[in-house]
Amino acid sequence: MFQLKNIPCQQGKIAIITGANNGLGYHTTIALAQKEIEVIMACRNLKKAEEAKQKILKQVPQAQLTVMALDLMSLDSVRSFANSFLQNYTRLDYLIENAGIMVPPFQKTKAGFESQMGVNYFAHFLLSKLLFPLIKQTPKSRIVTLSSKAHENGKIRFDNLNAEKYYKPMTLYSQSKLACLMFAFELQRKLEKSDATAIAVSAHPGVSPTNLFKNLPTWLRIVLFPITPLISHPPHKAAKPIIYAALGEDIVGGDYCGPSGFNGLRGKPDKVLAKLHAYDEEVSTQLWQKTEELLKENFMIE
Repeated sequence: MFQLKNIPCQQGKIAIITGANNGLGYHTTIALAQKEIEVIMACRNLKKAEEAKQKILKQVPQAQLTVMALDLMSLDSVRSFANSFLQNYTRLDYLIENAGIMVPPFQKTKAGFESQMGVNYFAHFLLSKLLFPLIKQTPKSRIVTLSSKAHENGKIRFDNLNAEKYYKPMTLYSQSKLACLMFAFELQRKLEKSDATAIAVSAHPGVSPTNLFKNLPTWLRIVLFPITPLISHPPHKAAKPIIYAALGEDIVGGDYCGPSGFNGLRGKPDKVLAKLHAYDEEVSTQLWQKTEELLKENFMIE
């Protein structure tokens, strides 16, 4: 079973963690900093990110942390972040695509995407594409994509990718997290056909009361409150599958990590299986091509 204490020092390595200032990203940042990995905290709110950085430094005084602006609601911000990173760094060992939003009121990104698909999936696809040349030249690098148990009920609806026909918050959230997972699997298939040593892996945290839940209806939060401790685990434990996916020495391309407890809701991190439809290569290929079309970007692995 994965334990962080058994992972050797990673001094000299570089990681980017999106949404590193709170929740799962915050605890993932602490874990990587403890292994002397330099962490780029890619965050929308720089004030909150700086506050989180100072909190982490109190726990891990030797931490190497750099805050950089990244607003996943804006593809221009993604491009600006990538350009700045590429100008200042010569390697990227871990790209951890953690940031996300869940069941917000209907909103569009600056590029016109439904916000959950835009933030959770499209922006991270573009970020991976822009940083890939550096990822490819970094030996044994990893791209870690964050999915969710919600993918189990998800379906890629090509006629409603961005709520063109209707907006059901949980339906679109599930679609976005399925898209993230299918992206990881498709990326790995493409990497295996190339000469890159990079791998693509994914993880889900189970259920954890992070700020993702802030958009749930008040009545539902009241109903869930008494049973939350029974079906969830705190963010510092929920982050462990992500940390395992990033640092686990037995991790190989295409692995999917999550809690090993009842129904994957909580528990120690382990390798898990996604629902069968997440491995559909035909849909994954179509989604990749549609994403390139919408972003007007070709993500070439060779």
